[in-house]
Amino acid sequence: MDRTLAPLCPSAVERLNRARADLRMGLPVVLERPGEVMLAAAVETLAPERLSALAALGPLMLALTDRRAETLKARAYDGDLARVIVPQDADLGWLRALADPADDLRVPMKGPLRTAREGSADLHRAALALAKSARLLPAALLVALPGPVPAGLTRLDAAEAMAEIGSATRLHAVAAARLPMAAAEAGRLHVFRPDDGGEEHYAIEIGAPARDAPVLTRLHSACFTGDVLHSLKCDCGSQLAAALAAMGGEGAGVLLYLNQEGRGIGLANKMRAYSLQDQGFDTVEANHRLGFEDDERDFRLGAAILKELGFSSVRLLTNNPAKVKMLAANGITVAERVPLRVGRTRHNAAYLATKAAKSGHLM
Repeated sequence: MDRTLAPLCPSAVERLNRARADLRMGLPVVLERPGEVMLAAAVETLAPERLSALAALGPLMLALTDRRAETLKARAYDGDLARVIVPQDADLGWLRALADPADDLRVPMKGPLRTAREGSADLHRAALALAKSARLLPAALLVALPGPVPAGLTRLDAAEAMAEIGSATRLHAVAAARLPMAAAEAGRLHVFRPDDGGEEHYAIEIGAPARDAPVLTRLHSACFTGDVLHSLKCDCGSQLAAALAAMGGEGAGVLLYLNQEGRGIGLANKMRAYSLQDQGFDTVEANHRLGFEDDERDFRLGAAILKELGFSSVRLLTNNPAKVKMLAANGITVAERVPLRVGRTRHNAAYLATKAAKSGHLM
């Protein structure tokens, strides 16, 4: 390639974000490691004609997380994932029944399922991580690519992609402006954009908090249902309002609004989890049946934004010890944990109890 054109080509992180968009649109992506090249597609968005084209290339393998594999009674020989051998006559309905637990109780027996135990699972692991980061169900269909790579498909080095997905997101300030609010007329909204092209995150600054003293702070993950619709199924909206009121009362504070809906699984998957909760599963069980961990959020984002704003010490409004530990591990001193116990209703009593029993929240 002409060296003068190199700056115009996508970087590793830009290729990664392009791959996320491709998966969300139903396109396969190319995953590579030394000696192995595979096509990977997200089961959730895959179309029948593309499934047929993938099947024509060779034997198909369905990658599922160990959480989903446990529900399906499929052996996860690779530890954190299972490589399910796809029968030749399997259609899209069969694949989606394994990927999505919505119909598990009506049709509990999906197998018996045969899973692979030989060979490397590196590309399958990368496909699942990519699907998760695209806020899709963590279920990926893979097939070895026997010939040349089809023109136009996004190509990723699996090791490079995994390193990028696991690294701390780099953020930069985009814009800020005065914003008078009901909680405090002296407000200012800062917008931060990640370098990987992902969702923007916000910092709401109340008053003019000193940078050389612990600032009253709240790390608040976006909750469309609670913050906007005032859902009674969670305490998020009440916590948001109480945190802003506390900062307004003190005359100073910083609320970080992180776009990590549904504990980091996205709104669509959160609604899937809600549907499973209506079937009798608690919050954690629902996430596991979908193939996710208890909590997929990255609180390193909060530490990065605080540093960007010039803060190094906080009084943290939270009931979640994990937030305290993550901030401390990333260079932010938590001088005090300030409890935030509001919003209990008859609709969310079980949800709050699960938070305490399984997620360690101090309720």
